Amino acid sequence: MSELLGISKHESFARDVLKTKAYASARPGEALALVEIPRRRLGPHDILIDIHYCGVCHSDIHQSRDEWSGGIFPMVPGHEITGVVAGAGSAVTRFSLGDPVGVGCMVDACRECNPCLDGDEQYCERGPIFTYNSKDRNGAPTYGGYSGQIVVDEDFVLRIPRHLPLDRAAPLLCAGITTYSPLRHWHAGRGQNVAIIGFGGLGHMGVKFAKAMGAHVTVLSRSEQKAADAKKLGADQYFSLNDQSALQKRKNSFHLILNTISAPHDLNGYLDLLRFEGTMVVVGVPPEGSNLNHAKLILQRRNLSGSHIGGLVETQKMLDFCGQNDILSDIELIQIDTINDAYDRVLKGDVRYRFVIDCKPLRQ
Repeated sequence: MSELLGISKHESFARDVLKTKAYASARPGEALALVEIPRRRLGPHDILIDIHYCGVCHSDIHQSRDEWSGGIFPMVPGHEITGVVAGAGSAVTRFSLGDPVGVGCMVDACRECNPCLDGDEQYCERGPIFTYNSKDRNGAPTYGGYSGQIVVDEDFVLRIPRHLPLDRAAPLLCAGITTYSPLRHWHAGRGQNVAIIGFGGLGHMGVKFAKAMGAHVTVLSRSEQKAADAKKLGADQYFSLNDQSALQKRKNSFHLILNTISAPHDLNGYLDLLRFEGTMVVVGVPPEGSNLNHAKLILQRRNLSGSHIGGLVETQKMLDFCGQNDILSDIELIQIDTINDAYDRVLKGDVRYRFVIDCKPLRQ
């Protein structure tokens, strides 16, 4: 089992590791199965976290199936991690045993380039070290949160407000910051009409944040069965993307569109919904690109942009904002041995609105 995960390739590293149970995909597209993985022993600035919960992100599916290419296998997905501090290195100052904490999409970066120095580690010019499907500073593969424990430098550990339940807080570490960051950056707030395209794991968080920021919120989704949910979570309006007459009436309407769709789709029709100088921000990553009609941007001085999670400071601000406004993800809690079925259900849109894995049995 150890050799399966490549420990033999890093023998000097392997002699000084912790081990924990995890679920991994051995090869692209292969079902996830129980394995044992290495975690480094605590360095001076490291935190050992007992993982309680890990959210299931659509990108976990893309990555484990190598749909974005460049995957490192075997792969342990998971970057929406919540748990408690179980150990701390000798130089750790920010956390104590038992603190509720989280780990998002990154576990390190160069810390020297301009984006890192500006607090935007996700745009690190050398490339951030991701929580999984990456290589750490020793050249060993990183393994994610579908596991019992993880060791992370304290600078990349986030504090979860104590009154937030850890299961519903887990998706905030990716779905939360992925939607919060662009809404803040493009100043969603009072007097703005904001549209959220797609009402799933990302979209339902976008609705909650945009509403809490004071915007007028419209949801556009292919499903006609989620209208009641969307309005319950704060949407002022809900329209089906299949209702062409409704879309036609809303041309030139929105200051900001947050596009969360991760399936192949045509951006051009959605650009027509932007008003003069409006912005559409893309946060979903389909497995294939889209042709763009540049005239739709040029003739109305519209903007098309993208946004990638958030830096550590902004992610902590997002968690604090959630604590102040009681914002949490709507989840379905699952056991780890049902993860392959959960992946199939995500692809069918059969989840309201984020799967979260109970990882505590992996420490037994």
